[in-house]
Order: sequence, then C-alpha cells, then structure tokens
Amino acid sequence: MNSAGEADEGADACLVPGCGQPAARHLALSEARLAFEDLPEGGRRAPLCRVHYRVWKKATKERRTLDRLGR
Repeated sequence: MNSAGEADEGADACLVPGCGQPAARHLALSEARLAFEDLPEGGRRAPLCRVHYRVWKKATKERRTLDRLGR
C-alpha cells in the first residue's frame, strides 16, 4: 500500500463480477455492498478498481455526508 492509502498496482483484482481490473482501493465488504449487491460472499474487504470505486463514491455520497454531519 502506498502513502496515499491506495493499493499497489496488481495486488488484487476488482471484486465486482465481470471486472478484472487491478484494485485501486479496498473497502469494507459491507460498505461496498451499498452500491454493488451482487458481490461474492466471503472475506472482510472488497478490492475495487478505480472505475468501481468512483461508482461507489457517487452511490453513497449523500449517506456519507449525513454520517459526517451526525444526522
């Protein structure tokens, strides 16, 4: 893992079915399921490629903002 909190290139593949890109970020599996319901079972972390990480960010933006504000 580099200093920016991103995974090293080629460490894991994206967990989203049909995608095989290298993982850019690793999220908790429960967090990743908020945007991707069809993730496989098992494990605690979900490696996501850069494209799917952005999809997750957009899908959970409102919830994360409200969590930060304490509402």
